[in-house]
Amino acid sequence: MPLLITGSIATDHLMSFPGRFADSLVVDQLDKLSVSFLVEDLEVRRGGCAANIAFGLGSLGLVPVLVGAVGEDFAEYRSWLERHRVDCDSVHVSETRHTARFVCTTDADHAQFASFYAGAMSEAREIELGPIAARVGGADLVLVGPNDPEGMRRHVEECRQRGYPFASDPSQQLAFGDGELIRDLVDGADLLFCNEYEASLITTKTGWSVDDVLARVGTWVVTLGESGVKILRTGEAEVVVDAVPATATPDPTGVGDAFRAGFLAARSWDLGLERSAQLGCLLAVHVVERIGTQEYTLTRGAFLERGRAAYGEEFAADVEPHLSPLRA
Repeated sequence: MPLLITGSIATDHLMSFPGRFADSLVVDQLDKLSVSFLVEDLEVRRGGCAANIAFGLGSLGLVPVLVGAVGEDFAEYRSWLERHRVDCDSVHVSETRHTARFVCTTDADHAQFASFYAGAMSEAREIELGPIAARVGGADLVLVGPNDPEGMRRHVEECRQRGYPFASDPSQQLAFGDGELIRDLVDGADLLFCNEYEASLITTKTGWSVDDVLARVGTWVVTLGESGVKILRTGEAEVVVDAVPATATPDPTGVGDAFRAGFLAARSWDLGLERSAQLGCLLAVHVVERIGTQEYTLTRGAFLERGRAAYGEEFAADVEPHLSPLRA
């Protein structure tokens, strides 16, 4: 049965200003702020957590089902994802709103002016998972990624009612969500994904201890940046996996999404927790070394060789049989 990947689908519009914003700002006139900056370039990047994860799964040879809300401007992006094995037939298309968009201008000091337009993402709460699962023959796992908060809440509740296993990935919504929302999103999850800072937000905002969280989830996966990942389960020893060394780190955006894709792919292949974390780290390094979340291309030989160098022959032997869809 396929993986259903729910969450945000967006485009990033990134611009660079060669000067310093501070040189154009008058402190005692900020209440009358009205400025315009002539930028040097514009890069439009595909993004959104659910789309990034689905792209990663497709790049590894799976056919994930993308579930989210977009505008009618999604056509080109849809074509790109479908060319990378992503099933987009259950993406909701808004009749009135554009696809979510992040617009950011960065100056020479790396100061930023940015805006996020949620747009069609707010209609994710209208999506029902049952008909999607019926169309594709069930749901091996539903990943509930950062999205419209009410949409996320609806998805986890439907998973509980219908008996679909789900992975909770609240991510950016942890900073804005209150304890009640976070408890709703976490309780009953087969998998809980977060980074180290987000783990602290979960315990602080819910009032739960680490043991309390583990009593409510099957497996807690905590990414540690360049230090790798740790995996927690009640009554079991902590699993720690080192990251794959990066040759460059121009932009960390989307690295966590790639990790989730690799982890979920290995899980769907019935590999263990350690292998799942290793595959997640291996896919993640392909993102951290590039600017953009979907700018990497995998080839079977190079991917396996890098995995072999990082994690040994047994890793390569376990993963290789599943990579036949990748070109050599």
